[in-house]
Amino acid sequence: MSTSSVPHLPGPIRSYLSDPSLTSLWEAARRRLERNRLAPTGTVQAQLDAEGASRLGGLLGTRLEPGMRRIQLGALDAALRASAAQCGLVSVVADLTGRPLLDLASAKEAQQTAWTALWQRLDADLTRAGLNHADWVPDWLAGLRSTGILTRAGVETAATALSRAVRVFATLVHTPLHPGHGAEPSAGKQWELGELAAHTTGDAHGLDEGRLAGLLVLKAVATVCGMPQADSAAGRRALWERVSVSLDSLSGTVLVWGLAPPGDHSWARMMRTRRDLALVTHLTLQELHTASEVPLAEQGQTVHFCENPQVIQAAARYRLPGVLVCGSGNPSAAGWELLRRLITDGADVAYHGDFDWPGVSIAGRVMRAGARPWRMYAADYLSALTELPADQTLPLAGPAVATPWDPDLASAMAHQALAVHEEAQMHRLLPDLRHGAFT
Repeated sequence: MSTSSVPHLPGPIRSYLSDPSLTSLWEAARRRLERNRLAPTGTVQAQLDAEGASRLGGLLGTRLEPGMRRIQLGALDAALRASAAQCGLVSVVADLTGRPLLDLASAKEAQQTAWTALWQRLDADLTRAGLNHADWVPDWLAGLRSTGILTRAGVETAATALSRAVRVFATLVHTPLHPGHGAEPSAGKQWELGELAAHTTGDAHGLDEGRLAGLLVLKAVATVCGMPQADSAAGRRALWERVSVSLDSLSGTVLVWGLAPPGDHSWARMMRTRRDLALVTHLTLQELHTASEVPLAEQGQTVHFCENPQVIQAAARYRLPGVLVCGSGNPSAAGWELLRRLITDGADVAYHGDFDWPGVSIAGRVMRAGARPWRMYAADYLSALTELPADQTLPLAGPAVATPWDPDLASAMAHQALAVHEEAQMHRLLPDLRHGAFT
């Protein structure tokens, strides 16, 4: 497919042939050879100045005039072999252009052969797994072919990921329940994602977000269940849960202050006790799922939502009234679930975050989920800038982000090119909590 190494021409002949006046000839010869299975046949055209014409004419043993000249590669190959170079055109071009030549036709054929073998191997894997006649397989395969996801990964990476994906799906379909699970046998085993990954791929992180095998499995799940392809963390979680696979529901938390759900549920009573003890609570996704039937807020109740833990820490220190939620930057799955529950229960959620591009990006996502701005307008940003010491400003970094709730905010930030972190605005935010303001 390619020359195995770049040969080294003797010094004098290399100096003669590598003159800049012949560079266009060697590049043209390289393109022709790579398209022609490295065979020195046919012709190339090259623009030669007086020096280039003289040097090439000397090599070919003929007089050449400057200008656009058509060169027979066979004659050039023979002349090089008879010269001090003592090697053919392919070797000379590899030396002069600095890299081995590639037989493009052979490379393409080898690539096609490799992809054909991949699809054949996939068919064999599906057959061994007992999935070859499953109704969803043709649509799944068609989706993989049409999106280019495998092509972008490369044949070797794609082959490994497909083999693992088939093992995962076969495991999900065929694994029996643990004894005493309490569900019907057809329901299958409840897996933790890391457990399933270790069992099927040998790597506890083999199905994590960003891993191709996990993405291929989720595409199959979406096809089987008639669900949308996942384009968010929540969507991926929903697909995994649809096939009884649990993602991490403990390590990602959301901070809450003053959350006091109504009702007689033991969890609601516990949360009210924590409120009375002035304790901030780290809620996990597991806990929110356990209390899934408990209303979290009264209809129309104001809930403030901030980005930075320092704000909720200050609220607790001063024992401010009301409910404050903190996403600690981009909210975890628990944060998004809490927000969804609050909005569903009819709470009036107000969001504030950093005035930098990542901060307003988070704000946009939270507002699209149903929250409203809390001191997140252009006027708030410009006012905050006036309070910063001139020698302690922080430049904005990263690409600009739209602020559809107030387009003037993005314009003002782009013009001023300065960031304002949420902590610098606590003297404005904390009084809002004290008075239940929603600005």
